[in-house]
Amino acid sequence: MPKMKTKSSMKGRFRLTGTGKVRAAAAYKRHMLRRRSQKMKRQSRGMMILSAPDTKIAKRFMPYG
Repeated sequence: MPKMKTKSSMKGRFRLTGTGKVRAAAAYKRHMLRRRSQKMKRQSRGMMILSAPDTKIAKRFMPYG
């Protein structure tokens, strides 16, 4: 059976932790930040762990991690 391919867009956006969870950056932090609240911008720093349903979808696109 041939190798499965990883979706190219997944490579730069998501990363697996050692325990198998999926890390991602928070959304809506690229532009037009003046209309976002300071609280939203502060809480969106760093990486976050995806929820269980989203993790299931993300892992399907990254067959080898």
